[in-house]
Amino acid sequence: MTAGQERSLFEKVRRTDDEGNEYWSARELAKVLEYTEYRYFKAVIERAKEACKNSEQSVSDHFGDLHEMIGLGNGAKRKSDNVKLSRYACYLIVQNADPSKEVVALGQTYFAVQTRLQEIRQMEEYKNLPGENEKRIFLRGEVTRHNLLLADSARIAGVVEPIDYAIFQNHGYMGLYGGMDAKAIHERKQLKKSQHILDHMGSSELAANLFRTTQTDDKLRRENITGKQKANKTHFEVGQKVRQTIQELGGTMPEELPSVESIRRVTKGEDPKRIKKKQ
Repeated sequence: MTAGQERSLFEKVRRTDDEGNEYWSARELAKVLEYTEYRYFKAVIERAKEACKNSEQSVSDHFGDLHEMIGLGNGAKRKSDNVKLSRYACYLIVQNADPSKEVVALGQTYFAVQTRLQEIRQMEEYKNLPGENEKRIFLRGEVTRHNLLLADSARIAGVVEPIDYAIFQNHGYMGLYGGMDAKAIHERKQLKKSQHILDHMGSSELAANLFRTTQTDDKLRRENITGKQKANKTHFEVGQKVRQTIQELGGTMPEELPSVESIRRVTKGEDPKRIKKKQ
């Protein structure tokens, strides 16, 4: 199954209620995730509810009763219990589903990226930032912090030597930038070799790279991925998934976004306490 096929599967069963809110039917999601009997899927839903509760989220906000009438073989109908799932609920479900299923592993990446996008939009600190420069400073700091975590995950996976880590990073860029590695991005953005790509990104592009970094880190740790080739493949696939998410939302592809003034110049004159040290 390709990433594009996987995307269409989950989008195909996405519904919209009378108020315009998106949701998924648990019974339909169970079929997509290849659970032949719904009773087994109920156990996954219960584990997801527990995870929701542990994350201090309201279970009722993400898991709602959904009673529907289904047709029987003799033409009669009966009421069927079902659950109305938010995107976050779907994310928790795929985290708790059978990891041996390929579609579950693909769903984990799909919903993780989508959920992370929603989370950052709702972050109070981010929403209250007054302008583009402030958002860039905030996101650049987050990228720096999560790049350090990703480097540690990559090391545990077997990406140890500097040249191997550069190759690993390029796989992430190629997934996100439609096949372009760091050198090609430099050329596309008309940056000098000495200029750091991340320092010349606007907030939208930084956010995309933040999603790529956090989700690759999570996937490497969660699935205990080992081996340089598997780590590279994981980074590429996550980058590709972020790219697909941008496309779904009607956003501009990252390679099409213009390079902007170096963030090191932007931060001049700012309160040093508000600016995290850049790598």
